[in-house]
Amino acid sequence: MCSYVTVPAELRGSAKGPDGWFSVTSASVYFDHPFHAPLEHSLNIDFLDPDQGPAARVAVELSADSARELVRCIEAALEAAGPAAR
Repeated sequence: MCSYVTVPAELRGSAKGPDGWFSVTSASVYFDHPFHAPLEHSLNIDFLDPDQGPAARVAVELSADSARELVRCIEAALEAAGPAAR
């Protein structure tokens, strides 16, 4: 089921695209039909810096289970880092 809901996030980080590293200032997260992944629906995340144009974009398409596992792993890594991750 497509929700047509996009959840934006402001970020501070970097991503590596075909032309090398670039700043990441935002992400769009949405559940929809993937463009490439062999799935009926996927959790899609676009990491980007709109100020640098369309080339400054990295897209990820994950199954719902994989997306939940990624969230669990991110939380575990941040918790293990302790005060350094605050």
